[in-house]
Amino acid sequence: MGKTTGFMEYQRETPGRRPIEERLHDYREFDDKPTKDQLTKQAARCMDCGVPFCHNGCPLGNVIPDWNDLTYHGDMRAAIDSLHATNNFPEFTGRICPAPCEEACVLNINDDPVTIKLIEKNVIDFAWEQGWVKPHIAEHKTGKKVAVVGSGPSGMACAQQLARAGHDVTLFERADRIGGLLRYGIPDFKMEKHCIDRRVEQMQAEGVTFRTSTTIGKDVSVDQLKKEFDAVSLCLGATDPRDLPVDGRNLNGVHFAMEFLPQQNARNAGDTTPPEKFLSAKGKHVIVIGGGDTGSDCIGTSNRQGAKSVTQIEILPKPPESRTDEMPWPYWPMIFRTSSSQEEGVKRDFAISTTRISGENGTVRKLHAARVEWKKDANGRPQLTQLPGSEFEMEADLILLAMGFLGPEHQGLLDDLGVEYDQRGNIKCDASYASSVPGVFACGDARRGQSLVVWAIWEGRECARGVDTFLMGETRLSTSPQLT
Repeated sequence: MGKTTGFMEYQRETPGRRPIEERLHDYREFDDKPTKDQLTKQAARCMDCGVPFCHNGCPLGNVIPDWNDLTYHGDMRAAIDSLHATNNFPEFTGRICPAPCEEACVLNINDDPVTIKLIEKNVIDFAWEQGWVKPHIAEHKTGKKVAVVGSGPSGMACAQQLARAGHDVTLFERADRIGGLLRYGIPDFKMEKHCIDRRVEQMQAEGVTFRTSTTIGKDVSVDQLKKEFDAVSLCLGATDPRDLPVDGRNLNGVHFAMEFLPQQNARNAGDTTPPEKFLSAKGKHVIVIGGGDTGSDCIGTSNRQGAKSVTQIEILPKPPESRTDEMPWPYWPMIFRTSSSQEEGVKRDFAISTTRISGENGTVRKLHAARVEWKKDANGRPQLTQLPGSEFEMEADLILLAMGFLGPEHQGLLDDLGVEYDQRGNIKCDASYASSVPGVFACGDARRGQSLVVWAIWEGRECARGVDTFLMGETRLSTSPQLT
C-alpha cells in the first residue's frame, strides 16, 4: 500500500497527452511524463485493502501493492526489483496492456482505481534512465540447447528465462527483426521500438542467440531442429486471421490489418517499400471492420497517413457505458471505451454486418451492409438476426479486416512436427506446457489463443519452467503468484 489516507486525499490523475493536432503528424509516443510529485501522489492512493484483488486481475500476478508502496516512499531501485520479480518486460505491459489490474482494484468499487499502469511504466522507464537494468548472466551453464521459435513477448520471455537458467538458447524469428507482433503489429505511437531493441541487447549479453529471417520448415528443417536441440519451445502467436467470406472480398483494396500495419512500422524503421506495393490510406475513405485493439491501431495509422475519412464498424452491439449485473467487479467489464486512436478521429457504428463488397475495374468502391439485432435464445445464447429493410452502403477505397485471429498457422512447422491441436485449433499442451511431441513445448497465443501481452509473458515464463524441468529434472526459475 501507499499512504494510509492517500486514496481519500488525492484524486486519480494522469499527466495527459500531446495534442491530437500535433501527434497526428508523427509516429512517436504521445503520453506525457508525470512529475515526481504526481507519481508519488498516485502511488499514495494504493489503499490498505486487505485483499489486493489487483493480483487476480493481473495474469502475471504482479505484486502491485509492494511496488506502489516503494514508489510512494521514493525507493525506485527496490520498486523495479519488485516489478522485475514477476515481469520480464514491464515497459511492454506499461504501454500496451489494457490494465485488467486497475479494473480489479478495490478502490474501483466506488471510486477511480489506482493508476497502476502509469506507475509501472514510469518505474521501468526511470530504471532504464538510471542504468539499473543489467544482464542477468547465469553462473553455471547446463550444456543443454533449447530452440525458441517466435520472438513475440512469450518467445522473448521464455528465451530470457531459459538463458538465465544456464541453457544455450537460440531464438528463431521468420521476420527480419525481433519482436513479433510488438515489432510489426503494435504501431510506434503506442510503443516505440527502442523498447524492444534494448531488451534484445540485454538478452544477447545473457547468452541468447537471435536468428532472424529464418523460417522453421523452410530455412531450417524440422528434423534439423529436433536433432540440434534438446528441447523446442513454440511461441508462434495466433497469426491466422479471421477472414470475411463475402462477395467482393478479393477486390483490390481489401486487406487484413496485418498486411497494412507492418508496412508502416517497417517504414518507420527506415525500410523502403515501392510506392505501388505500399498500402496507404492517404486520401482514401477507410473502413475498419472489427472493434478491438487491432482495429484501433488501423484507425490511428490511417489518420496519420492522411485518410480522407475513417469508419469503424463492429458486428456486436454497442457496449454499455458502465458495469452491469452480468459483469460485476472485480471482473473485466465489456463496457464502451474510446481508445487514443479513436479520439483522434473516427466514425463508429455497431451491430453492423457486411453483406458484400463492390467495386470498379477490380478495385473496391463500396461496402454493403445491414443492421443486425442480438437476442438470447432459450438457452441464453446470443443469436444474430438481420433487421429487414436496414440495408445500406458506404463509400470505401480501403477496407481493413481486423476481426481477430483464429489461432496459430497449422501448415508448415506445426503439421510437420505432428503436434496435436485442441478444439479451437491451438497447440494442445499439458500442465507443464509440453505438447504431444516429446521435447516440444508451446506457450503464448499459439497455446491459449489470441490474448493479452501480460498473458504472453506469463506463458513464456511458465513454459520456461516446464522446459527447464524437462531438461534438468527440477527448476529453480521463479514463478509468479498467479495460478489461474
